[in-house]
Amino acid sequence: MTDGSWAAMRPVLVLAASSGPDLDDVMTVLVRHEPDYVLVTVTGEVDFASAAGLRERLFTLASAGRPLVADLDRVSFIDAAGLGVLAGAARQAAAEGTSLRVVCARRQIRRLFGLTQLDQVVPVAASLAEVQKAAGTDAKAV
Repeated sequence: MTDGSWAAMRPVLVLAASSGPDLDDVMTVLVRHEPDYVLVTVTGEVDFASAAGLRERLFTLASAGRPLVADLDRVSFIDAAGLGVLAGAARQAAAEGTSLRVVCARRQIRRLFGLTQLDQVVPVAASLAEVQKAAGTDAKAV
C-alpha cells in the first residue's frame, strides 16, 4: 500500500479555529430615541477593549440633556472599565440636569452593581417597565 492509498482509506478529521472574535462577545450599541428618554441597548462584552467606544457614545448622548436608560440584559460580561464608564456617564448626565438608569434582569450583573455600590450612583431596575413606573409622569426622572 502506498502512502496515497492509505490516506484515501482513512477518514480525516480537520479542526480549525475561527480566525475572528466570537460575534456573541463583540460589543454593540443600539440607540433608540423614545419620547421621554433615550434607550441605549448594549450587547456582548463590555470590557477594557470596548469601554472607550461605549464611553464616547454615552457621554455624547448624556450631553444632549435627555434621560438615558442603558439596557444591559444582553451584556455577557462587564468589567471594572465598563462599570466605570457607566458611573462616568451618570455623572455627565447629572451635570446636564438629567439621569442615567440601567435596566438589567441578569442576576450576575445586578450583583456587580451591588458589590461595587454602583447601584447607589446608577439606579438599576429589573425591567424597562419598572423604570417607567418609577419615573411616573416626570420625564426628567427616567
